[in-house]
Amino acid sequence: MKVLGVESSCDETGIAIYDTDRGLLGHALHSQVAMHEEYGGVVPELASRDHVRRALPLLEQALRDSGVGLDQIDAIGYTEGPGLAGALLVGASFACGLGLALDKPVLGIHHLEGHLLSPLLSAAPPEFPFVALLVSGGHTQLMRVDGVGQYQLLGETVDDAAGEAFDKSAKLLGLGYPGGPAISRLAEFGDPGAYKLPRPMLHSGDLNFSFSGLKTAVLTVVKNQITNICEQDKANVARAFVDAIVDVLVAKSVSALKQTGLKRLVIAGGVGANGQLRSALNAAAAKRQFKVYYPELEFCTDNGAMIAFAAAMRLQRHPDAARRDYGFTVRPRWPLEDLD
Repeated sequence: MKVLGVESSCDETGIAIYDTDRGLLGHALHSQVAMHEEYGGVVPELASRDHVRRALPLLEQALRDSGVGLDQIDAIGYTEGPGLAGALLVGASFACGLGLALDKPVLGIHHLEGHLLSPLLSAAPPEFPFVALLVSGGHTQLMRVDGVGQYQLLGETVDDAAGEAFDKSAKLLGLGYPGGPAISRLAEFGDPGAYKLPRPMLHSGDLNFSFSGLKTAVLTVVKNQITNICEQDKANVARAFVDAIVDVLVAKSVSALKQTGLKRLVIAGGVGANGQLRSALNAAAAKRQFKVYYPELEFCTDNGAMIAFAAAMRLQRHPDAARRDYGFTVRPRWPLEDLD
């Protein structure tokens, strides 16, 4: 079965083709980072318009790279939510319009399910069950994953997600957008002992997170500089910030493994590409005898491959899940635990 995946939840347009017999055949992705950079964040209206421009050329590229014709597609999966309403509507209408034209069934996919399952696209995928740490611009959650569609929320952020804290703290330091990669690069040149920032909820006794206070601590440090903060001080603050977030994410992940009794940890979402987080998790895994799995770097951010894969996995379990009525809706807010 060949499934076409369409991703348009925020500022990446992704199209991919996944074959349940042969694996990922081709995928194409366009990032809007350069367009949004001058605004310091995603502008929803601009994002939606750019998805309109990019969808068809990316479809043609994915088909060309995979050597598959449109008539060979068996079903189409698209991101139904969560995400920006306008951006979701572009992808949903594109997918459903294409399905109508080709007389192919369509299936709405939960964006976070795509991220959770993306490590299964790797050459050495994890087996179920596992604990998943989902860390992205809009979400920080710990989930128990027992199979496709079998998700139990263990803990989540009560305010800012880790990715939000990265972006906001980077802005306070005068760094570019997106802030996550910029502040992580700068942290490599920082002195780990120069500043000590709080580790919010590190000892809360549960698996929830909080990062808004950490962002406020960065603001306080920056404001306390009487003169303009120098580049080395910026690097020192960046190092303290990254160390604080990594310490919390690692500690909570280890606690989740203890609580569930599982020995496999999967990392998903854009922050999963962070080098400092990967190094710390690898060290914890070696010390505590558990295995940690990551998506390929190209699948950490939003992409069509994870949507095509999630759709294919769902259709293997529930062949009648896709439909041909082509009326669609989107869900900008859609808790993963509400997923059928």
